[in-house]
Amino acid sequence: MRRLLASVGVGNASVDTVLPSETVVPGEEVTADVQISGGDVRQEVGTVRVEIETRYRTEDGTRETDLARFVVTEDLVIEPEEERLEEVTFRVPYNTPITEGDASVWVETELDIDLAVDPEDTDHLSVRPTPRLQTVFDAMEQLGFSLYTADCEDDPYTRYGDGGFVQEFEFRAVEGRFRGAVDEIELVARPGPDALELFVEVDRREGLLSELAETDEQLTRTTLATTDTDQVREELATLIEQYS
Repeated sequence: MRRLLASVGVGNASVDTVLPSETVVPGEEVTADVQISGGDVRQEVGTVRVEIETRYRTEDGTRETDLARFVVTEDLVIEPEEERLEEVTFRVPYNTPITEGDASVWVETELDIDLAVDPEDTDHLSVRPTPRLQTVFDAMEQLGFSLYTADCEDDPYTRYGDGGFVQEFEFRAVEGRFRGAVDEIELVARPGPDALELFVEVDRREGLLSELAETDEQLTRTTLATTDTDQVREELATLIEQYS
């Protein structure tokens, strides 16, 4: 009877991942403890797996996706009421969206148990910008722009690279030399270990006819390898001026 109940999740083994901090940065290495507790019966666990997940918008609704998967251990036998501690070290993927706007990122740990409900544990993360992306935000603020929205959405036309999803940041000029010259600036960042690729779309103020024809938008890109705010500010200003 106990084995039957465990197969539907009653008296099943359980798992709990303990992170050193809920705040992470893309590219950061994280070491976490995975605590596995036996249930009422002996169970064989094929794989203990940690996944980093997020969701993004599509034309059909919202879709969840795995950013990365890491195997903690395999072929494990958990005895009744046994307590077992495993350690896993993983790197937060560089394409992990920062948790601004509607972005949500979480770590999901799963025990793959044959002929039973797979126990899971979910831990939500607070993802902060990489140093280079934070420099971009600081530079935009110095240019008089304020972050208006941050959305994760699909990129079906591979406009920004290899498809999948992107996180788009929309800025609006609230003061400074670009106020009145542009409607908004949209940024898509692709961080990496050595540089940040930045797509910049300038939406100019050119009247209703231009907006209807979508001729008021210009897309360009640049690569930033520095965290010098003054240098990044001047580079962004030059890009924006070309299309404003």
